[in-house]
Amino acid sequence: MADHSRRIEPFPLPDKGAEARVTLQIMESLDTVLAAHRAYLLGWNIGAAGGPDLPTYRSDVPHAPLNGVLRVAGRTPQDALAEARQRLHGVPRIWWVGPDSDAGTADGLVALGAVQVARMPIMTVGIGATADVPTPAGVHIAETTDLDTFVPAYARVSGIPAEGVAATIEREKAFSGDGTVIRLAGRLDDGQVVATAVAWISHGLVTLYFVGTQPEQRQRGIGAAMTRAALDLAGQWGARSAALTSSAIGESVYRRLGFRPVGEFHILTF
Repeated sequence: MADHSRRIEPFPLPDKGAEARVTLQIMESLDTVLAAHRAYLLGWNIGAAGGPDLPTYRSDVPHAPLNGVLRVAGRTPQDALAEARQRLHGVPRIWWVGPDSDAGTADGLVALGAVQVARMPIMTVGIGATADVPTPAGVHIAETTDLDTFVPAYARVSGIPAEGVAATIEREKAFSGDGTVIRLAGRLDDGQVVATAVAWISHGLVTLYFVGTQPEQRQRGIGAAMTRAALDLAGQWGARSAALTSSAIGESVYRRLGFRPVGEFHILTF
């Protein structure tokens, strides 16, 4: 299994030929990260996914990040918008415009009325290169299959509305993707779920989703401990590198763990 993390760490380049080879290796690693990301979100899909030029996913959960467009390749923004509107009609959705979309896609969509709501770095790390972090006292991290308590915990942090929690639980139960999902819950001594993380193992690496801590338990290092626990478990499954897309709030935490940006998504909505 390729160690993608080694290829994306910067190091001195001796000549232009070496620079070109390293650039190609970086893009190959990033392509793998992007393919794994698409595979996870397509696992939520209950609609028409389309082809590689315009893959979309529709969960019918009333939460924009759980419905959307994953890339635009070889399509004009106008054509992409018209088709995506048909497939995703009636649900809030986002457009992930990253390195796997055609150059100029974000600007083209903005010209058609899209609004950029976020810029999210794509970050990676070698699992063996992550910093050690302690698990805070009184917090117990373990795998869980109890979706009835797990989903409401991440829904509260992620902004999924109360009326969408039941649909999210059903979609989690029916999740089907080209990979393995591991769900981790951080619990207090009384069993209360105070933190969550989803580890998605696909394409030879682990990608993290729904890493979050309940507001009243933040600033204790729980999020970092959840991340490290997820990576350790993924390593036992054979993953050697990890990836995630970070919010502005989480980026500093992930940097302290050793993650570094290798690309960026522009998140757009209409």
